[in-house]
Amino acid sequence: MAVVTTKDKLSPANAPDRPFPMEWTRNIGIAAHIDAGKTTTTERILYYTGVVHKMGEVHEGTAVTDWMEQERERGITITSAAISCNWTTASGPFAGIKHQINIIDTPGHVDFTAEVERSLRVLDGAVAVFCAVAGVQPQSETVWRQATKYNVPRIAFVNKMDRTGADFMGAVNDMREKLGANAHPLFLPIGAEENFKGLIDLVTMKAYIFDESDPMGVKSDEVDIPADMVDDAAKYREALIEAISDYDDEIAEAYLEGRDIDEDALKRGIRSATIAQEFVGVIPGSAFKKKGVQRLLDAVVNYLPSPLDLPPVKGENSEGEVVEIAPDDKNKPTALAFKLWSDPYVGKLVFVRLYSGKLEKGASLYNPRTGQTERVSRLMIMKANSREDVDVAYSGDICAVIGVKGVITGDTLTDKSIDVRLEPPTFPEPVISMSIEPASKADQEKMSIGLGRLSEEDPTFRVTTNQETGQTIIAGMGELHLEIIRDRLFREFKVEAEAGRPQIAYRETITAPAQGEGKFIRQSGGRGQYCHAIIKLEPNEKGKGIEVINEIVGGVIPKEYIKPTIDGIMEAANNGVVAGYPVVDFIARIVDGSFHEVDSSEMAFKMAGIFAFKEAMKAAKPILLEPIMKVEVSTPEEFQGDIIGDLNRRRGRVQNMESKGGAAIVTAFVPLEMMFGYATDVRSLSKGRASYSMEPSHFEEVPAQILSKIVESSTRIPERS
Repeated sequence: MAVVTTKDKLSPANAPDRPFPMEWTRNIGIAAHIDAGKTTTTERILYYTGVVHKMGEVHEGTAVTDWMEQERERGITITSAAISCNWTTASGPFAGIKHQINIIDTPGHVDFTAEVERSLRVLDGAVAVFCAVAGVQPQSETVWRQATKYNVPRIAFVNKMDRTGADFMGAVNDMREKLGANAHPLFLPIGAEENFKGLIDLVTMKAYIFDESDPMGVKSDEVDIPADMVDDAAKYREALIEAISDYDDEIAEAYLEGRDIDEDALKRGIRSATIAQEFVGVIPGSAFKKKGVQRLLDAVVNYLPSPLDLPPVKGENSEGEVVEIAPDDKNKPTALAFKLWSDPYVGKLVFVRLYSGKLEKGASLYNPRTGQTERVSRLMIMKANSREDVDVAYSGDICAVIGVKGVITGDTLTDKSIDVRLEPPTFPEPVISMSIEPASKADQEKMSIGLGRLSEEDPTFRVTTNQETGQTIIAGMGELHLEIIRDRLFREFKVEAEAGRPQIAYRETITAPAQGEGKFIRQSGGRGQYCHAIIKLEPNEKGKGIEVINEIVGGVIPKEYIKPTIDGIMEAANNGVVAGYPVVDFIARIVDGSFHEVDSSEMAFKMAGIFAFKEAMKAAKPILLEPIMKVEVSTPEEFQGDIIGDLNRRRGRVQNMESKGGAAIVTAFVPLEMMFGYATDVRSLSKGRASYSMEPSHFEEVPAQILSKIVESSTRIPERS
């Protein structure tokens, strides 16, 4: 892939008035496991690029990108924050060219995985941050899978090289083994832990020693490679060249002939292999100690793609045909709405990635989902919680628009003349729910408005009403997720509310094929109601969801009554026959039935679908499924036995035990129902020295001895805490 280096070679896709050509634009995300150092790395980037003049700290609650009160109190990232900066690298094909880098700092906590999902959907590249001590952790794997799903090229930053137990090559090998990444060092660390003092650049074969007299970490001294590391540097450089030669003919030819490889040629090869997602370059550093971040910025510019380096984004037209949208300022605007946010000062912000065309303030955008055209009243470039009004945004930009009302996450916004819907991000189903009630009648309306806005912003947050009890039920990805929602109701919408105990989002499924018949016949003197449908149910593959197939032949059920029958089946699947939970992973075939020319109606056939499904499911050996969490506990070895014993008491199954950085790492599968209050218990068992993380893994059948309790409790009104 050619690399553009001079202004006269810029693509004609650029508008003459855009401040930064697309070739010199990078849209990147910072993503990793919780506490790997994403936000601290972002803060250092903002300082070195001149966006801020004082570095913010997560532990002090002063980080620019952690601007919500809840983030600053807890020291975690909850919502992804967008911010722009500029960087000029001193070496390589892009030397001396100022680049614009649009960064999204994403959350690491599994409860906010939707923020990572939607960010990666619209980014061109990502920096995966790993802890030098812990290596690849559970949420690191989740983030990596999300990036792979959306074909996002990556580089890696192994952070916390100053920490006791830091092992750079251990982290690189972890990436190869656990993530299947073709990971190779671009730099080698000189020293580790308290002796981490410099880097060896394997491309230029130069060494840099950090200037400890500079508290901001800006300065470093170029020196010869330390004598005791010359052999290691030569070995890893050869491994790097060999890895790149598999994807670059110029490098391969020079390598096989034993010729010296030009520095710029090697950088071009690394860039091509990275963009093709065949290679992951790894940089060591310590963001907290301000070491290695500038080299990371160089790698972002040199190796991650611009919008023009990637294939055109694909969507579908109204006929279901594939449509490609190429990045070009001269096209009509096409954008994807990937995030909504209620701003107390300007109202509803819609974050969009502009894939093609120029978007001007005052322009009209068409939403193919709603069929409505709406006007953009204001256009903004976001800088975390501050904003800058602009008159125009260009292809490849990430910006926020105000004025478009009927938009949800995943909507396409385009010119009415363009028939396309871009692929929206996908989100996991909620795994936990609780009841919530306003403390007074005055809070009722405010709570309704607040919950409506919060569910608009967050696709993994759901609000429903229990038809039997009249209670409002909120559902989300975990206890912390719902705690933050409740906190935001109180702070942003001034709602006093009481919450019930958390409830598990169980699912039901079937284990055997069965047939069901649904009849709805009613005569009332005039026109009656008549419908008759027969369906066959069979189990579907795990995770495949619901498929409804019309196998009616000969018109025994007319076409206009097939959709209502399907609607009835889908409605019935919302409440299974075991304990009233949604039914998943089944195939329903509509195979037979009958109708009456006068008395049949759409409503009647919907009832037939409901009755047929309920009858078939009762005979299909239904089972109840519970969410299983993948839990990883890091503990001093002296507490390992107590931790494992406690996990076993929670119906957990230990999968793996290993030692890393002086700690025992225990991985287990545990039912979510048994994990409430675990944060307190794990601290008690380890005298406060163990930590854990968990993420949803899969669903499993509920054991018989537990089933009766769940069925009984599902008929009760949730208790208040």
